[in-house]
Amino acid sequence: MAYDSTATKERILTAAATEFAAYGVAGARVDRIAAQAQANKRAIYDYFGDKNRLFAAVLERLMADLAQAVPPGDEDLAAYAERLFDYHRDHPEALRLLLWEALELGDQPVPGEADRTRHYQDKIRAARPAGSGDDGDSGGDGDEARARLFLTLGMVGWSLAMPQLRRMILGPDHTLDGLRAEIADAVRALPTAGSGLPEQS
Repeated sequence: MAYDSTATKERILTAAATEFAAYGVAGARVDRIAAQAQANKRAIYDYFGDKNRLFAAVLERLMADLAQAVPPGDEDLAAYAERLFDYHRDHPEALRLLLWEALELGDQPVPGEADRTRHYQDKIRAARPAGSGDDGDSGGDGDEARARLFLTLGMVGWSLAMPQLRRMILGPDHTLDGLRAEIADAVRALPTAGSGLPEQS
């Protein structure tokens, strides 16, 4: 049987995603990834380079999968929050990988940052109030949209990434379905340009 490099790369990426989600970059072991992927370590280094570049490739695929599964769309931001919540509930490794990225890289540039920033610009435009003519750049409705999107991502991600806080604050019987609806309501209540702001004297 001919050697299938595409299938091998796919197995490596899948195994690496599981390994990095569990241990981060520092704790991940290439030999465990190779064993899980049924590949040799040399193939990992040949295809991806070092462990940091393999992590970058895993994150690149993660963000591409997420963008395809949960595009910004034209619907309201609350509906986007619900779809994002569903995705992360069904794919918990995605949030874990993003948390490891934050822990290990801090405020340094992250893999694929330019492409990921462009992706978020699309989401910022989708977060603008209906009828807004703003293109999402800084100023006006663009700043409002940035804040609304950032808070929405925070509510969705933090709610699922911190089960211990969810249990202690909301109670052990509070369901994820209930939390999903509450997040959507909270997103709808976020102020838009000209709403909820004190009048200037």
